Amino acid sequence: MALTCRLVLLLGAATLPLLLCLTAEAREVGVNYGRVANDLPDPAAVVQLLRENGITMVRIYDTNDAVLRSFANTGIKLTLMLPNENLADAARSPSYAADWARRSVAAYLPATRIHAVSVGNEVFDSRPDLTPLLVPAMTNVQAALAQLGLADAIKVSTPLSFAAVTDSFPPSRGRFRDDIAQPVMRPMLEFLQRTGSYLTINLYPYFAYAAQPDKISRDYFLGNPNPGVLDQDTGLMYYSLLDAQRDATFAAMDKLGFTSLQAVQGETGSPSAGRPKPGSPHKPHAPWELAVGDGDGVDPPAASKANAQAYNNNVINRVLSGRTGTPLRPDADMDVYIFALFNENGKGSGPDDIEANFGLFYPNMQKVYEFDFRGGGSPPPAPAAESWCVANASVGDSWLQAALEYACGHGADCGAIQPGAVCFEPDTRLAHASYAFNSYYQRNGRANGTCDFNGAAYIVYQEPAGTCDPNASWCVANAAVGDARLLDGLSYACANGADCSAIQPGAPCFEPNTMVAHASYAFNSYYQHNHRASGTCDFAGAASVVYQAPKYGNCVLPSKTSIEETIAKSEEGEAAI
Repeated sequence: MALTCRLVLLLGAATLPLLLCLTAEAREVGVNYGRVANDLPDPAAVVQLLRENGITMVRIYDTNDAVLRSFANTGIKLTLMLPNENLADAARSPSYAADWARRSVAAYLPATRIHAVSVGNEVFDSRPDLTPLLVPAMTNVQAALAQLGLADAIKVSTPLSFAAVTDSFPPSRGRFRDDIAQPVMRPMLEFLQRTGSYLTINLYPYFAYAAQPDKISRDYFLGNPNPGVLDQDTGLMYYSLLDAQRDATFAAMDKLGFTSLQAVQGETGSPSAGRPKPGSPHKPHAPWELAVGDGDGVDPPAASKANAQAYNNNVINRVLSGRTGTPLRPDADMDVYIFALFNENGKGSGPDDIEANFGLFYPNMQKVYEFDFRGGGSPPPAPAAESWCVANASVGDSWLQAALEYACGHGADCGAIQPGAVCFEPDTRLAHASYAFNSYYQRNGRANGTCDFNGAAYIVYQEPAGTCDPNASWCVANAAVGDARLLDGLSYACANGADCSAIQPGAPCFEPNTMVAHASYAFNSYYQHNHRASGTCDFAGAASVVYQAPKYGNCVLPSKTSIEETIAKSEEGEAAI
């Protein structure tokens, strides 16, 4: 999905230009932070809980001042909501929408990172009387944001329940209900496409499974390995009830001619306890023929910790792994918000109502079950590997300077890029910003969301050329110990992780063909490979650490583990890194 950035100067804002970006990246998982309870922690404690658990994207259901201020300067992406009770006013009065946008959105920028606005919540179900006003309200709110210069950075959508889709199995037959398809959904999808936004749909496979556990496989509901379910109309095989619901939604969009519009899962989740009660807002709509499977009657209750843990972790791990496509749309992105952050005692009809038991946390901030927004037990996404944060030159120097100052003021070690310091050269905004961004990123453990700076930076997985390391060091051979001991050390290094291919006959660093030069290369490769850890440059006294790059002939020992750059630069006749 595209990254759209815009420079905005808000009346009354700080003198620095405001950099805002619509960052609709794939592979993001957030949470819904509801507050229908009387025993929840204060917003500041909630923000700390989110950060401790690596949660970088949050939806809220209003514009509560204390909540919005608590998210200031955290970097957490926030979607806020114009509640249903304000929707009619926003639809009928552009001036009301403009005033709301100024008070509830612009007033909190740029400290609070607002990146989307939801207009209403499941209006077709919770307030059907407002259905004709929904698109006009969305239009007026978006126009108000445009007048403030925020329309490119903050997108407008509205969450729909899956009840908006009918004939949902097989998925390819999915379509929007007749009463809303032409009068509401077509103009809504036109609005979303025109403004570069996305459809928001709330999907709960749990309710389909709970309604028909004898027909729907538990593994199919959870996203565990299973035999799959065939869409006989298309021949596509489905291994996840969530994917079947996603594709039923995509098919409904396709039937109205919107074949490329993205869809975000505004809510998905599974309760850890409780029973559905009559009149539940999530009560499944008929028909629920979304899957058949091997239900055998011996599985745990539909609402259980085991099912909630498996479902939510499977969703999180799948999104983070990048496997976000569906059978109908293999290239689909998948932004997801887990419902919900807390068990909320004000929802439903009592503590044994499933509506009160969707939380990841109890109100005392203890986990209901284990989960991991950084990837759990499955292979982590690429950012967990060796990675660097670099500046995005396309945003311009003024944006880079604002982000650089933020990084240096929030933990990045910027001493090395001061005049006369070791990394001051090259004296360019791009080089200095890259240094500051990467320092901030590395010091925060390369955590999700720490290399963004509102679009001024991005992650790379190969060390950028010219990276300046103020703490660089090298491991070199001690000639005084003699060739025999150097050969022993060289042999050990090459057999235990050092990349010694560059010192083989004919390779770029074979010359000078001396034991000291070859041993130094092997020792240093071993040392860098082990991240310059204490004790990895000794070799029984045959090596020592130095802090100036040693050069043997035309070969400068690398200060990192990459041998490819060494070979490439040596072949050009340059000093190699």
